[in-house]
Amino acid sequence: MSSITKRIPENASETLVALFSVLDQDSEDNGRMIFSIQDNLPFILKLTFKNFFTIVSEKALDRENQAEYNITITVTDLGTPRLKTKYNITVLNNSPTLHICSVSATDRDSGNNAQVTYSLLPPQDPHLPVASLVSINTDNGHLFALRSLDHEALQAFEFHVGATDRGSPALSSEALVHVLVLDTNDNSPFVLYPLQNGSAPCTELVPQAAEPGYLVTKVVAVDGDSGQNAWLSFQLLKATEPGLFSVWEDNGEVRTARLLSEHDAAKHRLLVLVKDNGEPPRSATATLHVLLVNGFFQPYLPLPEAVPAQSQADSLIVYLMVVLASVSLLFLFSVLLFVVVWLCRRSRAASVGHCSVP
Repeated sequence: MSSITKRIPENASETLVALFSVLDQDSEDNGRMIFSIQDNLPFILKLTFKNFFTIVSEKALDRENQAEYNITITVTDLGTPRLKTKYNITVLNNSPTLHICSVSATDRDSGNNAQVTYSLLPPQDPHLPVASLVSINTDNGHLFALRSLDHEALQAFEFHVGATDRGSPALSSEALVHVLVLDTNDNSPFVLYPLQNGSAPCTELVPQAAEPGYLVTKVVAVDGDSGQNAWLSFQLLKATEPGLFSVWEDNGEVRTARLLSEHDAAKHRLLVLVKDNGEPPRSATATLHVLLVNGFFQPYLPLPEAVPAQSQADSLIVYLMVVLASVSLLFLFSVLLFVVVWLCRRSRAASVGHCSVP
């Protein structure tokens, strides 16, 4: 017999309470098992696959009406006598519930010979600190996890439980308990790109001639959970100009939604929501900066902070052009003067004529 207790939210509809399986290594009827729970409880025992069973709530529960239910799952084989040799237990990641299950053994003797005590047997793997994970009540076989179990650190482990009577000589048997730690949504998505560490924002450039569907960038994020808890979806929460950009839900690609025009702002800020598929879901946000440019060289519209620097550059260019023109004119005048003087001297040497130099 195995008893499992879980905490589930109030007013939830059909909710998974436990997932478990039991394996009997015997054959034929000796290996066939019967599963049952108590009657008159708002829970259903379902066969999912072969010897895998789930317990789900049949309807929404009211905490004010009843705050706690104790569900006992009885598993027996069809052999003679009916034996129980292995327990497969499923616990939720970081579950606050300390009670994992109960191991139960019966003895057909009477008196002290029928009194059974329970103990944890030394693990076969010396590197697995079972004693730091679980403990057992020697009188009733209850197993009280010593701490919450983290799926990211330990997905599964197993150990042996011994049952010994108080007869003389004492007789004993053992059972194998296999614990599977299910993942819960305890990690939020983490944005890898663009970086959200408070440093200088990365600006994406978009040419003015971009067609609708132009790939601007891609938001990249990961989730430390597994399974559906790690499935991520993306959504555009805010934008400087709604309708200009869109975000693909499945892969985080940011694309233009229409043609750009000269009336669009030059600078845009986008806020993207990254959400996982857990229950309840966890989320993170990513901020993107987009700049519209004419090609990939000149901004489509000049930014206000760039105007003073541009004015200074224009003044310097004008000054250099004036200086260069002045030097060129002075050089040309010097050359002309030299030619005129040389011609006059040549004429004076050839004749006594008069040469007037203006």
